[in-house]
Amino acid sequence: MTGFKSDFLNVLQSRGFIHQCSDFEGLDALAAKGQATAYVGYDCTARSLHIGNFLTMMMLYWLQQTGNKPITLMGGGTTMVGDPSGKDETRAMRTVDEIEANKASIRGVFAKVLRYGDGATDAIMLDNAEWLTKLNWIEMLRDIGRHFSVNRMLTMDSVRLRLEREQEMSFIEFNYMVCQAYDFVELSRRTGCRLQMGGSDQWGNIVNGVELGRRMGTEQLFALTTPLLTTASGAKMGKTAQGAIWLNADQCSPYEFWQYWRNTEDADVVKFLKLFTTLPLSEIEKLGALQGAEINEAKKALADAATTLLHGEEAARTAAETARRTFEEGAIAENLPTIEVARSELDAGLGVLNAFVKAGLVASNGEARRQIKGGGLRVNDVAVTDEKMALTANELTSEGVIKLSLGKKRHVLVKPA
Repeated sequence: MTGFKSDFLNVLQSRGFIHQCSDFEGLDALAAKGQATAYVGYDCTARSLHIGNFLTMMMLYWLQQTGNKPITLMGGGTTMVGDPSGKDETRAMRTVDEIEANKASIRGVFAKVLRYGDGATDAIMLDNAEWLTKLNWIEMLRDIGRHFSVNRMLTMDSVRLRLEREQEMSFIEFNYMVCQAYDFVELSRRTGCRLQMGGSDQWGNIVNGVELGRRMGTEQLFALTTPLLTTASGAKMGKTAQGAIWLNADQCSPYEFWQYWRNTEDADVVKFLKLFTTLPLSEIEKLGALQGAEINEAKKALADAATTLLHGEEAARTAAETARRTFEEGAIAENLPTIEVARSELDAGLGVLNAFVKAGLVASNGEARRQIKGGGLRVNDVAVTDEKMALTANELTSEGVIKLSLGKKRHVLVKPA
């Protein structure tokens, strides 16, 4: 559907957020009146959210900017169950203390993107543990469970794909979609929430909530998903050889965050500018027109804008200046020792252990492994966490080198021959 009446859907469509919607016309009419209260759920499975979560946070940002109300739902209850979507194995069961610690660590990031308060369009934060942990089992079966068809549940991707791969699914995981669907109904009753948003892998779970609301007598509910992002080369968005790109500064520094965006593939720059910055589309169009080496300016604009949004202007400015001094002034190329490796080695993937031995920074693979465990080895200033990491041409900086570091003072550049 095109030509929406609401600013909300027009913005989301023009910036590439929309994948599926249960009822464009109904949602458009609701948002046009400024009555689209919407939520995204965030389970507390780690101490920090990651870039995939940043995408749905941006959906909530634009919802608020267009006069509607966002809800961030902490999954204190659903994390106890574990979302099976996209997993071959049951998620590790976390204790209540672990979940609470993760929740406390995650909560602060939302206020960097959303405005919280008591106003009509101010964001609110809730926790589904408030109602899920109080459900009586027999009442839950009678009042909620009776509305679910096991036949239909078995067709959901989160279940079907697991079973097709002959991977066991526990009964507790099978109930995750019931919990998520009930969240939607409960939020509708408590806050007037009519829309749930999420990644496309959540479509089945969200539609279950829409259907449960219909059966339990809520106002019409709506589902809206965003595409699961991959880079132009097919890699999963937000994943690097060093691991996930976290949103908390103590797990991924503003400099590392800035560098992630600076190293974006050329073909992804415009897409990511639309999704992960608030720059006007007219400015993004100008940046997207840059060709050749000038596209690096667009990548810097992306890095600056995304980092400013999450970590603030000062952190973004410091990260940009650090990168400039390190990679653009030429001091590194002039002053640091350099080793050459055959281009074919990078094409095949040069093992990180072997690379550090070749560079003379460690004496053996065993020493490299010990340094990795202690956080002592870095590639392009990002800590190595996976001893099986392979260096490829993707790690080459704009200067055409890969910077290997042992600690803070020993550096060697790897240059393809």
